[in-house]
Amino acid sequence: VASSSKKEISEEEKARIEKKDRKAKRKAMKRKKQMMSTLSFAGADDDDFVNTTDENDTAESGSAKNSEGEGTASTTDGAKEIKKDPRVDTSFLPDKDREISIQQQREQLRREWHAKQSQVKNEMLEITYSYWDGSGHRRTSVCRKGDTIGNFLELVRKDLAKEFREMTNVSSDALLYVKEDLIIPQDITFYDLIVTRARGKSGPLFHFDVRDDVRMGALDVRVEKDESHPGKVVERRWYDRNKHIFPASRWEVFDPAKDYGTYTIHGGEVTKKKK
Repeated sequence: VASSSKKEISEEEKARIEKKDRKAKRKAMKRKKQMMSTLSFAGADDDDFVNTTDENDTAESGSAKNSEGEGTASTTDGAKEIKKDPRVDTSFLPDKDREISIQQQREQLRREWHAKQSQVKNEMLEITYSYWDGSGHRRTSVCRKGDTIGNFLELVRKDLAKEFREMTNVSSDALLYVKEDLIIPQDITFYDLIVTRARGKSGPLFHFDVRDDVRMGALDVRVEKDESHPGKVVERRWYDRNKHIFPASRWEVFDPAKDYGTYTIHGGEVTKKKK
């Protein structure tokens, strides 16, 4: 009897020690889980391991409570929510809210840019031109920077029709606008010429007034003259009859992708130092 009693005591002692070890292990896992949850790079494997241990221990404790009639079995539904450590730089990680904010800022900048360009296109521009029928007849006209060459030629045709009878029988499509020896296509706007600072064969295409080179003294031949000549408005049939004769022989259709040669603007003259 004494031998059997000692055996039972040893089994009870062994069970108590195992239960104590499991409890200590469970506490250690919970502490580890709390530490890992504060890191933005906490691994899912660690959570699974902790959850499995907690579920096993909870199931065992639930079974014990059911046997004693003190409660019902309960299980833990996953780990706590993983939080980001504010000290860790996560700017390189995908962030939906940040991407939405960036997209909204880009859209706002795009709208502001278009609004500013629309304002520039609506600005008025005074253009000096010369109606050319073999001799020049200088005139001025006012239009918007966003107008096309075709719109400008229609205004010119109406203005010239008051003085030149032949203008009443032609349309704007039958007219050409020649600027710095280049025939400008009618679908190009003055805004396009200005913002691209287009260059012609004999001067800039983005100045529409008349500029004479008034530099005095010794000039550097490497510096091109800062001159802007009035554009010519001519009838297409006049050009077809005289394109082999100067100045029409120098004219060609403007190509935005073509380089017509470099030239320098006013400034950079070579001056001699006084001794």
